[in-house]
Amino acid sequence: MRITSLKFGEIDVPEDKIVLMAKPILGFENLKRYCIVEREDCAPFLWFQSLDDPTIVFIIVNPLYFYSEYRIEVNPKEVEELHISDVRAVETYVIVTIPSEPSQMTVNLQGPLLINTETRLAKQMVLANSEYGVKHYLLSDIERSEEPVEADAELQPVYSR
Repeated sequence: MRITSLKFGEIDVPEDKIVLMAKPILGFENLKRYCIVEREDCAPFLWFQSLDDPTIVFIIVNPLYFYSEYRIEVNPKEVEELHISDVRAVETYVIVTIPSEPSQMTVNLQGPLLINTETRLAKQMVLANSEYGVKHYLLSDIERSEEPVEADAELQPVYSR
């Protein structure tokens, strides 16, 4: 599949790299197909490009790069919706918002994005009764952090069921 992205221009997306939303991202109910775009100059951040609307792209990141204690509980409903047979095949991301003042960038830890890499199904979870909020100031949190994550650290989240 070939799309013309507002951010990246023309990009080819192999069929096996298309991510299908089992449940859409909140506020973007019409958008079901995405792909992940990696750029070395943006690491560890990635781009979650909509294939249904090339003007829509989200910045995402594995939350464990910045929040080593981040934990989520995946209930049986999510396991079923995403056809999860092995939690090691699930990647977890959070959406990053960068306002006009980049030092005020935030991450939404309450609405993680789960992607089953085996089935290519994804969903944005909403963590109810969570200690996490929708707006964590990333740079402030990094400055307060006592232990930075190593660049080559294993970034596999811990899931509770």
